[in-house]
Amino acid sequence: MASVVNFAPSPIFRPIPIPIPRHRKTTRFSVKSSAEISETPLASTSVSTKAEEPKLGFSAPPNFKPPQPKPFSVRPDKILGILGASLALIFRFGTGALVSGYSASFVAKNEIPPDKYALEIAGFKLKETSKLGPRPEKPIEIYEFESCPFCRKVREIVAVLDLDVLFYPCPRNGPNFRPKVGQMGGKQQFPYMVDPNTGVTMYESDDIIKYLVGKYGDGNVPFLLSLGLLTTLMEGFAMIGRMGRGSSYTPSKLPPKPLEVWAYEPSPFCKLVREVLVELELPHLLRSCARGSPKRQILYEKAGHFQVPYLEDPNTGVQMFESAEIVEYLRATYAL
Repeated sequence: MASVVNFAPSPIFRPIPIPIPRHRKTTRFSVKSSAEISETPLASTSVSTKAEEPKLGFSAPPNFKPPQPKPFSVRPDKILGILGASLALIFRFGTGALVSGYSASFVAKNEIPPDKYALEIAGFKLKETSKLGPRPEKPIEIYEFESCPFCRKVREIVAVLDLDVLFYPCPRNGPNFRPKVGQMGGKQQFPYMVDPNTGVTMYESDDIIKYLVGKYGDGNVPFLLSLGLLTTLMEGFAMIGRMGRGSSYTPSKLPPKPLEVWAYEPSPFCKLVREVLVELELPHLLRSCARGSPKRQILYEKAGHFQVPYLEDPNTGVQMFESAEIVEYLRATYAL
């Protein structure tokens, strides 16, 4: 059982110096704390699918234009990647695809106003509801990496509980957040959770899951996350199709502000984007929005359409749909 220690809230980042060749321009890394992030209401973000004026010394790639969303389509060169990422749905039986207390029913099309998000099928609309626990005032902070089965367990409960999480990627050889975990907790073990709302810090995936459902859920661990070693083995099999992607560090420029990503764990399209975010060691605030999440309506109002993944980059002003193009944008903007 991992020990729980008090965590005195402080600015999130105390960056570890990284040697930078003289011919490259140095970027100062000063990311807002989670408290500052949480003070900005979601609805206050401007609605746009066009790149705005560059901010904070970062800019979108030359001639960049955000793509139009293409629902239920896969770019031909990404078919194999999506199929590999979809294996997780089979091995994990869709764990994390539905939020806590999810229920749904088909109703007549005119029963749901056109300004409300709802999936339409054969002239009917899907009415979805959920029962969520208390909402944390500040995002939970989790240090982890994509291809770790223990980390995936925690990401699944994040989706079930519909929590917003500030993820600090810790790929192998990552120079920033992997050493940071060793400084904070005494060892480089993942996942590592910090709850700025309570001051609790914690290792061990099962302990983190129990803590989160007790604090922000109904206290009950979902069955497929309560099977101990069997759960861990299933999580490992779920990632076979991606062959360790999202594990190793790719040299990158660290942005001054964390990116924001609307996504949820079981989506194969979201998976491809998360892998690159981890490899490039890009901090990101994940707006979890599995089926039944009230945040689906928020994104629908913000962008005029619901589809995930959806990226908002406060460092460049870019806001965009489409996983394949998001991956290309991230590499072009942040990879060295």
